[in-house]
Amino acid sequence: MSKFRLAVFIAFIYVGQVSAVTGLALVHGTGNQSNAAADYWQWGMVNSIRQGLSNQNNYVVINCNFEKYMWDSAAAGCLATQLTNFINSKGITDLVINTHSNGGNVIRWIMSNPTWDSRYPNIISKIRWVNALAPSSKGTPLADAVMQGSVFESALGWLLGYKSDAVRMQQTSWMSYYNGSWLNGTSGRPALPKGFWNIVGTDVETAIWDGDSYCGGYALNVGLEITQAWLASCSDGFLECTSQEGAGSTWFRDKSRMNGGEPLSHNQSRRQCCGLDVILRNDI
Repeated sequence: MSKFRLAVFIAFIYVGQVSAVTGLALVHGTGNQSNAAADYWQWGMVNSIRQGLSNQNNYVVINCNFEKYMWDSAAAGCLATQLTNFINSKGITDLVINTHSNGGNVIRWIMSNPTWDSRYPNIISKIRWVNALAPSSKGTPLADAVMQGSVFESALGWLLGYKSDAVRMQQTSWMSYYNGSWLNGTSGRPALPKGFWNIVGTDVETAIWDGDSYCGGYALNVGLEITQAWLASCSDGFLECTSQEGAGSTWFRDKSRMNGGEPLSHNQSRRQCCGLDVILRNDI
């Protein structure tokens, strides 16, 4: 079922249910965040997306320690706590989650293992769908390089962090194991209980004459273009397209929907770039 048809189906479900309360959660990727609204997403992105809410105060920006393994109490446990508090405090019955990169793995852990934590079933029941922005569903060869102590170990500190549990977890062979045993949504595994819709970054552009190349930070995009040389041709500088499309369903690849047919680097897919924020706003 396409996302459009699913949206129509959900619209019919909610017709007449005036008590439905829609909420938005923004879930960051790898890193130990204390102010993800300012530091990870930036407020322009947050404030633009939440305009899609009938009550623009019904949003939460998650701050957890995603340098840990996805199942850790500081990762999935923290996420469950903050989502539960948000759902309960706002009376949320219809939750849209936008997540980025490794945050998609933490969300998939919750949706794949409902008996792990007593709070998980209630969270799952409230989710309408998850928009996964460049999710690292099958890991990245760059995590392999960091853990092996190659030149990438120092060169990629700004992108991945160093040898944290989350980086170790995102090695391709490790994610293959998790996808085959603990996580749902990949080929040959049970489907996830709610939609997991991927927005895929396919390239990195850093032309000095192209204003879009500066969105999200020109220097960061240059770094991603360098790391792209060690990845498949279809990649966002951090994740190959096959990883981003490894679980759930592909909503769209960047160039098919971004303003001017622009690509989204891994950094740009969490920022107010090329109309991405408007698409996510309208999706609510």
